[in-house]
Amino acid sequence: MKNIKAIIFDAYGTLFDVNSAAKKCKDKIGDKWEDFANHWRTTQLEYTWLRSLMKRHKDFWQITEDSLDKSMKAYEIDSSMRNELLDLYKVLSPFSEVPEVLKSLKEKNLKLAILSNGTPYLLNELVNSNNLENIFDDIFSIEEVGIYKPHSRVYDIPIKKYKIQKKEVVFLSSNTWDVSGGGNYGYNSIWVNRNNNIFDNLDYQPKLEIKNLKDLLTNIEI
Repeated sequence: MKNIKAIIFDAYGTLFDVNSAAKKCKDKIGDKWEDFANHWRTTQLEYTWLRSLMKRHKDFWQITEDSLDKSMKAYEIDSSMRNELLDLYKVLSPFSEVPEVLKSLKEKNLKLAILSNGTPYLLNELVNSNNLENIFDDIFSIEEVGIYKPHSRVYDIPIKKYKIQKKEVVFLSSNTWDVSGGGNYGYNSIWVNRNNNIFDNLDYQPKLEIKNLKDLLTNIEI
């Protein structure tokens, strides 16, 4: 991967820990907190795909609420916790290495951006609450095109803004379907495999598999 002009990150699960909201409430939720968190995330993603297919768009925050409501019923979590969990979701914690790596990349002559399903408000809240507001050149939301990843119109957004070629982009995601979506579009897609998962069979193999963002600094020429 040479002649890279932009490094673009997925947000949820890649830079920010989607389970951190439930984890902060684990004393109230109990031992089932992690299963509940995973159910919430899986339902949330399923709703983005289903709504894209049905052409019944809701923004990511509305989907986050809907998927939480279903998951709380499934795991019999008291409805009084709903607002607390939603408030915590707005300020998810970054993975431990993220701030340091992003600051190192900021010193390079590259565009740094987020490309996410999240709404502009949610993404800015995440970035600002974690003191990362001076890192990114752009925070791109799927709301610009009104359809969720992995639709190609989403991956078009940075290309049109920066007027660069697809092969000049490194795209990082922890979600295998997103890695495949970006890779099939033409990005150099890197899989951040934080949980030792198995890659999906979606007609693409990542250019690189890394355990966390630190590995990025030693594996591509910048």
